This record gives sequence, structure tokens and C-alpha cells, in this order.
Amino acid sequence: MASSGQLLKLACLVVVMFCMVACVPKAEAAVTCGQMVSDLTPCISYVKAGGALAPACCNGVRTLFTLAQTTPDRQSVCNCLKQAINGIPYTNTNAGLAAGLPAKCSVNIPYKISPSTDCKSVK
Repeated sequence: MASSGQLLKLACLVVVMFCMVACVPKAEAAVTCGQMVSDLTPCISYVKAGGALAPACCNGVRTLFTLAQTTPDRQSVCNCLKQAINGIPYTNTNAGLAAGLPAKCSVNIPYKISPSTDCKSVK
């Protein structure tokens, strides 16, 4: 049977270990889904119907690319894009237009804009 002193030491050890895990700074994304939506709203009409690409759309794509310079930021943007794509009824044409936006705007992103993209693998 453990003495009360041993139980106290064990409890202190558990608390210290919990604090070490809980207090470790985590990499958090600076780019939010709200920011992404704000930057890419001018692209919605193009993705839905094709036609002319608004300059404001490419400005938004470039802004988003500039903001997403860390792995957590790129993964956050990727996940937000997937949520946005899954929230709009797409045809193959719409998905192709969305996937082609970076190239149309002369921006090279390290993943494909697609509902099937594995955002955890984005570096």
C-alpha cells in the first residue's frame, strides 16, 4: 500500500506532466477560413459559371498565397478550400475551374484544389 507521501509525489508528477503537455506551444494557422472566404469571394461567379475571371479574384488568390507561408497556414487554407468546395454543388466543369484558379492567376500552390486533396500531406 502506498503512503500518503508517495501518493502526493505521484499526483505532483502527473500535474507537472500534464502542464508540460498542455503548455507546449502549438503551431497555429494565421489564415482563417473567414479570411479565405473574404479573399476568394470574387472568384465564386467564375467557378460557378466560367467566363471572364475578375481581377479581384486573382488578387484574392495572390493575397491568400502570400499569407499562407507556413505549413499550418497552407494546411488550414487547404482544409477551408475543401469545405468550400464540398459546400457548393459542383459539376466536373466547376471543379476544373476551381482547380485551375492558381494557374490562371499565375500562382503556384503546392497542392491541387480538390475535394479529394489530403490536406495533412500539404507541407
